Amino acid sequence: MWYFDGQIIKTPKTMVINDITHPPGIFRDSDTLTSLGIKLYSEVTPDFRYYTNGAYTVDTSGAEVVGTYAGVAKDVATLKAGMLDVINSQVSSKQGDIDWYWTRADKGGTAVPSNIKTYATTIYSEQSTKEGEVAALDTLDKIKEYENRPHTEIRKDEVLYTSSDSETQGESPTKSVGDFKEYHASDTTSSARSINMLDHWTANPTDEVDPAFVSLTAD
Repeated sequence: MWYFDGQIIKTPKTMVINDITHPPGIFRDSDTLTSLGIKLYSEVTPDFRYYTNGAYTVDTSGAEVVGTYAGVAKDVATLKAGMLDVINSQVSSKQGDIDWYWTRADKGGTAVPSNIKTYATTIYSEQSTKEGEVAALDTLDKIKEYENRPHTEIRKDEVLYTSSDSETQGESPTKSVGDFKEYHASDTTSSARSINMLDHWTANPTDEVDPAFVSLTAD
């Protein structure tokens, strides 16, 4: 976008400046734009999750014009109600994914596996915990932190096939140099993650294990 004489230009168009008509093609020529006083324009808006747009100000002093909307904080109670809706929706979805186990058992089929029963119970336990945590969020800053909680994740490093590995595979290797081989026994990498605690559920309906995962810890 561009800015000229108080107007925001979203797409190239014909411009009449000082009684001279300029075709839309001038917007592909930065030197011409500069000579005419047409500047690039960008807009800064507050995080829509927590704020609505408030007062608008524009700074034309730099090489690029910047329009900024002040943030008007959303109502904490309204945000919390929405958070509870998210939790309930996720619980409903998770339970819906495993309801078929009980339907099958009720029809005389295989009994519900013990790990699925445990998972179903754990979902409701985690739901109760999350609802209690949300109830305790009495400021906007606490809500933002809960939905953007910093964590450190540690994962095992990948070991890739090398040229020497290819030599041991014979004339028709099944793996190429750079393909994944295995996870390192001891070398790991730490990375920073921001986690929305509404989406962070520890229960898993299966016994699947991520072979690269070491730990995930709240900072």
